[in-house]
Amino acid sequence: MSDDSPSIISHVSVGTNDFERAAAFYDEVLTTLGCRRVMEHPGAVAYGKAFPEFWVQTPIDGNPSSVGNGTHIGFIAPDLASVDAFHRAALNAGAADDGPPGPREEYGAPYYGCFVRDPDGHKVEAAYWDTKKEGA
Repeated sequence: MSDDSPSIISHVSVGTNDFERAAAFYDEVLTTLGCRRVMEHPGAVAYGKAFPEFWVQTPIDGNPSSVGNGTHIGFIAPDLASVDAFHRAALNAGAADDGPPGPREEYGAPYYGCFVRDPDGHKVEAAYWDTKKEGA
């Protein structure tokens, strides 16, 4: 088995009660980070750069989707401008601001990110880690 993946996560899924709205939201927002749809099934769509890493779907058990308290999804941004673009695109696509783009001293000097709540209420983050800064 090869161990050359830079990630420890295979994929993450979030539920939605309005699949078309959620898919349209992530279609618009994730392009700012270089992601695209890589797989689709009825009621489910997966995003990534090459592999299905982030899924948006109606719950498989048929029950309503709900938001996990204390749960959030963090996406890697390639640069500061992408964090800013992600935040703008998310707000324009119906997200609620949950923390504007900027550094967060408590996360360390290399961190620059933002937080939004998607239309279903999931907390979503885009972050850039400047490895040239002290503490990276």
